[in-house]
Amino acid sequence: MTASPPFLSFHDRLADGRMPRAVIFGAGHGSTYPGKDSSGHALAADAIRAASQEDAALVEHWDFDLGGPLFDGHPVCCIEAGDIATTMHDNAGNRARIEARTREVLALPAVPILLGGDCSVTIPFLAGFADHGPVWILQIDAHIDWRDEVHGERYGYSSPMRRASEMAHVAGMVQVGLRSVGSARLTDIEAARRYGSHFVTAREVHGQGIETALRHIPEGARVVVTLDCDSIDPGIMPGVAARTPGGLTYTQVIDLIAGLGRRARVTGFDLVEFYPPADIDGLSALTAARLLVNVIGTIVRQV
Repeated sequence: MTASPPFLSFHDRLADGRMPRAVIFGAGHGSTYPGKDSSGHALAADAIRAASQEDAALVEHWDFDLGGPLFDGHPVCCIEAGDIATTMHDNAGNRARIEARTREVLALPAVPILLGGDCSVTIPFLAGFADHGPVWILQIDAHIDWRDEVHGERYGYSSPMRRASEMAHVAGMVQVGLRSVGSARLTDIEAARRYGSHFVTAREVHGQGIETALRHIPEGARVVVTLDCDSIDPGIMPGVAARTPGGLTYTQVIDLIAGLGRRARVTGFDLVEFYPPADIDGLSALTAARLLVNVIGTIVRQV
């Protein structure tokens, strides 16, 4: 088990032998760029777990985000599997371990929930769905992450959506929360558009609502959600490596997740790019923990 108590003090198995609906696990390192240090991102999962502890005794209480208790009046059906043993710069080994754990969870069957780590952990997480396609991707992010390579590394945090576009089991993607400038070059934008990715800027969500993003997801589709914490406005999510004004609000993100659960089916979720060294008074950890509660609540309410 991890150094911190599990998320919401969940156990690593259900007491009555039932199969879980969702399994939470962490991965501190994915594919780190040469000369870079991903150790700050590796602190994220435990920071989120710690932030959840105040609510651990309240899972049966009414949650106004969800319109009822977390598990909707049913027994707990989510477990915590701890962290995968990852090592900074063991890029191929980390990818293999993350993909293997994702496949194990899907085989239960259950919904895998991954706590990163930077965006590079998303690539093997998505690869783990190869036998469970087709899936759509809903990326909630300030950036499109379509670089083909950086410093010779094709599986780093700037490339997850480019790599996803090459996976045969990925049917399409919607990228929402985009704003300001990032690593994307014109060639990256053109490649994403040729693929057919749907761009939805943060400004469009502010002006037109979450439906401007959800309308691109086919009804009934199986969807993997990847949530980059820099998609959220730094006023409530300061603990990121690239703070950018104008981001999504907490309410917009939880409405987007709940709306997706009603329109389609959340079949996987990762939360990445939370950078605890930049957090202020634990605000980002608290926000991330509450987002995760909403994801679990959405999964529980899926038919």
